[in-house]
Amino acid sequence: MESNKKYWKGLEEYNNTPDFVKNSKNEFAEPLPIEDVLNEAGLSTVTPRRDFLKALGFGLGAVTLAACQTAPIHKSIPYLIKPEEVTPGIPNYYTSSFNGQSILVKTREGRPIKIEPNPNAGEFFRGTDARAQASVLDLYDVSKLKAPAFVKDQKTEETTWAKIDSFVKGELAKAQAGGKKIRIVASTVSSPSTNAVIAQFIAKYPAAKLVQYDAVSYTGIIQANQNSFGKAVLPKYNFDKADLIVSFGADFLGTWISGEEFTAQYTANRNYKSLENKKMSRHIQFESGMSLTGTNADTRVPIKLSEEGPALIALYNAITGQALSGGTLGNNTTADKVIKLVAKELLQAKGKGLVVCGSNDVSTQILVNAINAAIGSYGTTIDLDNPCYLYAGNDAEFNGLVAEMGRGEVGAVLFLDSNPAYDSIDSKKFVDALTKVPAKISFSDRADETASLCNAIAINHNYLESWGDANAYEGYYSIVQPTINPVFNSRQAEESLLTWADAPVKDYYQFVRSNWETKMLPALGLKWNDVLEKGVVTAGAKAAGTYSFTLSLAAVTTSILNSSKALTKDVQLQVYESVPMRDGKNANNAFLQELPDPVSKVTWDNYVAIAPKYAETLKVKEFDVVTVKGSNGYSVDLPVLIQPGQAQGTASIALGYGRTKVGKAGNDVGKNAFPFVSFVNGTMQYATTVTITPTGGFYELAQTQTHHSFEGRAVIKEATFKEYLKDSSAGNEKGEHKDYDLWDQYEKPGNNWVMAIDLNACTGCGSCIVACNVENNIPVVGRDEVRRRREMHWIRIDRYYSYESNGEEVTREKEIAKLEDLDHVSVVHQPMLCQHCDHAPCETVCPVLATVHSSDGLNHMAYNRCVGTRYCANNCPYKVRRFNWFNYWNDSRFDNYLNNEFTQLVLNPDVTTRSRGVMEKCSMCIQRIQGGKLKAKIEKRPLKDGDIKMACQEACSANAIIFGDSNDPNSEVSKALRSERIYYVLEEINVKPGIGYMTKIRNTDTTVQA
Repeated sequence: MESNKKYWKGLEEYNNTPDFVKNSKNEFAEPLPIEDVLNEAGLSTVTPRRDFLKALGFGLGAVTLAACQTAPIHKSIPYLIKPEEVTPGIPNYYTSSFNGQSILVKTREGRPIKIEPNPNAGEFFRGTDARAQASVLDLYDVSKLKAPAFVKDQKTEETTWAKIDSFVKGELAKAQAGGKKIRIVASTVSSPSTNAVIAQFIAKYPAAKLVQYDAVSYTGIIQANQNSFGKAVLPKYNFDKADLIVSFGADFLGTWISGEEFTAQYTANRNYKSLENKKMSRHIQFESGMSLTGTNADTRVPIKLSEEGPALIALYNAITGQALSGGTLGNNTTADKVIKLVAKELLQAKGKGLVVCGSNDVSTQILVNAINAAIGSYGTTIDLDNPCYLYAGNDAEFNGLVAEMGRGEVGAVLFLDSNPAYDSIDSKKFVDALTKVPAKISFSDRADETASLCNAIAINHNYLESWGDANAYEGYYSIVQPTINPVFNSRQAEESLLTWADAPVKDYYQFVRSNWETKMLPALGLKWNDVLEKGVVTAGAKAAGTYSFTLSLAAVTTSILNSSKALTKDVQLQVYESVPMRDGKNANNAFLQELPDPVSKVTWDNYVAIAPKYAETLKVKEFDVVTVKGSNGYSVDLPVLIQPGQAQGTASIALGYGRTKVGKAGNDVGKNAFPFVSFVNGTMQYATTVTITPTGGFYELAQTQTHHSFEGRAVIKEATFKEYLKDSSAGNEKGEHKDYDLWDQYEKPGNNWVMAIDLNACTGCGSCIVACNVENNIPVVGRDEVRRRREMHWIRIDRYYSYESNGEEVTREKEIAKLEDLDHVSVVHQPMLCQHCDHAPCETVCPVLATVHSSDGLNHMAYNRCVGTRYCANNCPYKVRRFNWFNYWNDSRFDNYLNNEFTQLVLNPDVTTRSRGVMEKCSMCIQRIQGGKLKAKIEKRPLKDGDIKMACQEACSANAIIFGDSNDPNSEVSKALRSERIYYVLEEINVKPGIGYMTKIRNTDTTVQA
């Protein structure tokens, strides 16, 4: 089958553009900077003829000199009295919680350096997302304030906590006495202890009220459940219990509600273990912009934003036999046909189907509730009795707050983990209203867009410095505990509130502990230390009840159709959260800025995504700068990205960019799309209409998708689930090729470290990339260097578009004519890292034996031997080696990222930082392998399967990466590598890679019986 499939990474490869041809033939974008290196060595390339031999002799040594520069000297001071819990060289692990998910924090000599998933967190909190992995860098952010501060004319002046307390107490008393309102504006508070603190604060100041809002809102779902079933909750969705998943614009594998949890659930029915049991769920995605979830769907149908409502009406009619008006999709015959088929399948899978929708419109979500009730989803795939508490923002309440401030009714406002001057519905209206509030206090850790407009900033701890707790779901609690003393003179926001409320207990640690010991632990039969050790407590889930839908849908459909009609004018714009940047709170995190978007592979920018054919209609080309103007008058200039799979007549722009006061790394990166969000029918809406006008400008995006090309060689194998059921090796036909050995064969009597990667489980989320960056001290290089194809990531995720050619020989002209709109491409994600080949081509060509093979199957790099010839990179068929162009750790050009001693505290001391002029690549986390061996030796036991896990493997929520010893026939990796789906990329060239891939299986075949 795979011989009929055509794969390409990007349109430049598909269209074989001159730039792509040039770059694909040229292994390196630029020549070695010999002149710079010589100058650093005190020599010059302008040399007399008689010194030619001297210069020539230095030619190879020049890069050696750069690679072997004298390392900076750091004087270490030994402990006078060593802390009992700290043993130099041995890590300590602490349980904590990030966004409601229980995690482990690895510390070395008192420094948090790595985030790991907590094995006690539960089956579906298996991995972590990219934000959790990158969050450790935020602790060492030099852009943060060092002490509490007063603000005057948007300039900060450091002060003392006593002065802050005196000022705030005075202002709160003044507001209370004057009959003014006091408001705490916060993003969702899911912490039981924080809510208890706020309750004490309100008891002291009865005029106070908590107003929760989320930059990306789920109010529509919450209100729809209130209207439909009398329960104002965000449900718990069980994707693992669904045989058929139908999504309308919900990016549930990426950014919708809880992506890492849903990924674990979703892949549980699609990974190699599930397939071996001949079971696989089916997933149909309707959406306008190509999302991470859309790339993983078995069937993806592009629809306009204005067609989403009518499509849902059509689906409801087809399932129930009703005849609600408006269920027609006009010219979109493909969507109309698929919806009729999906309706039959959902009825056939009654009780095991799930329909989700990414819309924040209440009426749309009520209709989705009616569909799910009709197919028996409640009590199985949807649980209203154990709801999710991660999002509780109320759009109408926040809108009412802005009105209250504008009328001068608010005497004091406190901002907790919120930044509405940047990410609110109408930030200009909010800022204008804020000027009428006498006292404004922010708990931000920096003078951000909102904090800089306040009177005082009571800087909050980073979560790694904090005590606390979280309640992600009903009955699921996790603890937050500090892993380091406060780095700066900050104070936890809850402690500030307790101080200002004159509470009897002002120490927040004591408050949290007392709250647990009096309210929660007695019923569970646990002690406080048990909670700290385990990190998570489950109080027992309630039985999920079934719910029937009885509302009339007449008014609902009218509202949906009116909203759809309003979107038919001009270009339909969708603003969305990107996987790396989300809502922009972590915009100053360089690891996230440099993480390629899973779909577009763009870093360090947002853009306007437009379908290829529609771009021709608008007379724009890729990277042309256009003005996008909304119906509210707001406009931005952004470059165009030509995106296959984007629905015709639509455009997409990512939120989270355009920060102006976040820090050195995040300031002025991209443009702010939040002002395009509108407030309609009581909720925030992320679909609107815009006009797009070319400016004549050009802006090249830093895009990584075709930087490492295989030059058209087949590296993806796939088949349909129907074919797999007939033959478990379907799609994995072995080509005939002879083996010629240029290398001697060696036994591996001890361990043979290998890896298996399940393409059916990998969603392409990129968490593994950030985990690898943090674990292995991989530098961030910035936008300009990425444009030069110099990103340093040791693991990348190649994204391939594909189409079926039906076996016919077609010319490129026919291909382009056939796919001129590229609407219906399918996508495969493939993690690619050093394959640790037994017949490694890199080892053959290295003149100084800097890269050699170990007795346990690994390809090693000796950095101090490497002279930077780059022969190994040239000879690597997988293009996974990186050349270190700069000393990123002490070069002022990289000051935004890791070039300062404070930020460098995040570095892993077990992994050396590489100097300029050397090659580097995946080491298979050799430090973890050695650590696992040493631990087993100390405990006087043999190494067990699972003792050693790679950083990328641990971070993966989908369990797509399996590492272990192939000499152990019972290891998980050995079992995986015995699968008939296993193949090796480019195995025909006989380099004998150590990483096996499992074929991609798509469940594209309908289960509807005639």
